[in-house]
Amino acid sequence: MSVVPLDAERVEQDEPPARDDEAIAARSLGQAVWRRLRRDRTALVSGIVSALLIVVALAAPLIELGYGIDPQDSFKDDLDRYGMPYGVAGGVSGTHWFGIEPGLGRDLFIQMVYGMRTSLGIAFAAAIVTTTLGVLTGIVSGYLGGWVDGIINWITDVALALPFLIFTLALIRPLELAFYGPREAVPGWFRVIVLIGLFAAFGWTATARLVRGQVLSLREREFIEAARATGARTSRILFKELLPNLWAPIIVVFSLSIPAYITSEAALSFLGIGMLEPTPDFGRTIFRSLNYLQTDPAYVFFPGVTIFVLVLAFNLFGDAVRDALDPKSMTR
Repeated sequence: MSVVPLDAERVEQDEPPARDDEAIAARSLGQAVWRRLRRDRTALVSGIVSALLIVVALAAPLIELGYGIDPQDSFKDDLDRYGMPYGVAGGVSGTHWFGIEPGLGRDLFIQMVYGMRTSLGIAFAAAIVTTTLGVLTGIVSGYLGGWVDGIINWITDVALALPFLIFTLALIRPLELAFYGPREAVPGWFRVIVLIGLFAAFGWTATARLVRGQVLSLREREFIEAARATGARTSRILFKELLPNLWAPIIVVFSLSIPAYITSEAALSFLGIGMLEPTPDFGRTIFRSLNYLQTDPAYVFFPGVTIFVLVLAFNLFGDAVRDALDPKSMTR
């Protein structure tokens, strides 16, 4: 049996297509991550839901204008003499989509829209501040090492050891009394700043530890040695050489911290140390609804489901982003 030599042109035409992982390798990191996110149905659904919720929160004044009801409008005529809404499901109707609040008579739908704005605003601001602090302290600690690393690690250990809830309970009222009298009304913006500051004081540690660990492995790499050899300043090495290689873990930490701060803010308001009246808030609404579990279950159902969908969507999307940025997923 004779062996017929293969034609070179035929071999070139019959060449198998490039493997999927080779195609991914040819793309940039952003393109590869976007490709994996598009293939993940959970990421698509949760991302779309998260984006819609953000749009609703940002467009709250426009929704109020179209809905025709202000968050502080009271509809006492729609309550009976016991303060309970007329009709079924807490007064759900074409005018009041989620019904009205017992006793107060406020529209629950517009309260949820503005409550979403409150929660997302605080959560995003706290996530930005804590991530920035964590990245700065982590990158400085990991690169400089020595006594700087020792001091930052000691501060991190102390912050991790402090109980967040107890310190929040102990600090919020004294902070308010330092700026306002005992009988003065505390403005909503001041409580927002206090909550963001408390989240930042306790929330930067996880990001700092993660970034420090990444920098410890990067600072001995060839491109860092080359930057040192060329006489690059420390600031350039930190923010031009190291920081671009840390975006993946930073994005993951940021995306997963948002739902954590949403639940934390709602929990503080539930305990009475979060946002105060008249600012709409999920935690305070759920706390008030507990008194009406038997007589008006819709009052606890709508805010409970709203915050559940909000936190679940951001959690699932954060998990999807983490998986998409995982280098091991390149070959999957």
